[in-house]
Amino acid sequence: MVAPRSAQILVASNRGPISYALRDDGSLESKRGGGGLVSGLSAIGSEADAVWVCAAMSDGDREAVRREVGEPGVRMLDIDRELFADAYNGIANSVLWFVHHLLYQTPLEPVFDAEFRRQWASYEAYNRAFAEALAVDAAPEATVLVQDYHLSLVPGMLRAYRPDLSIGHFSHTPWAPPDYFRLLPDDIAAQLLSGMLGADRTAFLTRRWADAFTACCEDVLGGVGKTRIGVHSLGADGDFLRRRAHQPDVEQRLLELREQAGLGRKTIVRVDRTELSKNIVRGLHAYRELLTAHPEWREHVTHVALSYPSRQDLTVYRDYTAEVFDLAERINAEFGTPGWTPVVLHVKDDFARSLAAYRMADVALVNPIRDGMNLVAKEVPVVSDHGCALVLSREAGAYEELGEDALTVNPYDVSATADALHEALLMPDAERAERTKRLAAAATALPPQRWFLDQLNALRA
Repeated sequence: MVAPRSAQILVASNRGPISYALRDDGSLESKRGGGGLVSGLSAIGSEADAVWVCAAMSDGDREAVRREVGEPGVRMLDIDRELFADAYNGIANSVLWFVHHLLYQTPLEPVFDAEFRRQWASYEAYNRAFAEALAVDAAPEATVLVQDYHLSLVPGMLRAYRPDLSIGHFSHTPWAPPDYFRLLPDDIAAQLLSGMLGADRTAFLTRRWADAFTACCEDVLGGVGKTRIGVHSLGADGDFLRRRAHQPDVEQRLLELREQAGLGRKTIVRVDRTELSKNIVRGLHAYRELLTAHPEWREHVTHVALSYPSRQDLTVYRDYTAEVFDLAERINAEFGTPGWTPVVLHVKDDFARSLAAYRMADVALVNPIRDGMNLVAKEVPVVSDHGCALVLSREAGAYEELGEDALTVNPYDVSATADALHEALLMPDAERAERTKRLAAAATALPPQRWFLDQLNALRA
């Protein structure tokens, strides 16, 4: 092992804080990422000796590594393409994501065969590449925060290389209960848990997910050993959202969306990636049932659905995205009139448009099958112009904090979701405004910078 370098704080995640794209002239264009982790890391200040270790995701990223172009404090790993595809799509997104979100159609899947074992070996190699990079970059007794299910094995591997380090792991997804987690082969289940228990402290977004992890450890390994278990519920960055939501590009999108929805009509808004777990299709079915059971809402409400395609290199995600498109078109064909489009669907990722939708929403529909947190549920109340009723799945992590002031639904119950939409649309303005205030307060209780620092301080304690 190479002698350690000087970084005192290290973050490791599959995706980094910056990405690169190749221009036509061969030059590189950089783009700064968003999200809670990027905001949170800024809390330690630019003067801190920190390094973010991440994977080169795109051709532009790989070219930046080859040219040794990059921002200070960011180390991209140019991992073999096939190995990366096996680890990222074959295992992380097609196995671990499915297990933790309870997404398998168990009569047919999963199938843990020789091909799975081949891909698992790539997942191990992928995690080892991160562990080796962290071991080299970390100063003596440095603090390392490893992120998410892509890197579940890193803490244990890194512990073997550098027992002097303080290591934390944070899961941004739900955690499966033991009976479902045991779908995994016994040795793989034990390896995953042991890898995470290599950390001094492993943390989750909600107590429910932390308890599920602990139960899996008890069931598979007999306990969690010396590893401490924590909970840090990531909140919305209220100051940033309120400021950003009133900039000129958002105002322009707001005018466009209001024209598309129809002036004077109520709006039901959802903003998601087309993840299988987001439950967009059942949400559309619920809206269709609302229009069928309550024809008085026809031409008086519009469903604004911002559904941004995700993981389109996987067939099951392409098929799901196509179903979202098809169902929206069927609803429009069945109920639409010359002056009213029942579903206004946008698929191009546009943060300004998302903020505009948040501002105009009378009702926000957040109905995931299962979700680690779901920040949309927290962001809408923060920027809502006139108050917004929240229809929220009890399977979203955000339910723990927001459930009291939301209209709670079973995400599989389309009829109950339609009833909740009807109730939300009828909610008196004063009640909606009061609920929105309380929702916004709960949503911003642990903003990203404090969320990150709390983890850092708890690990060092």
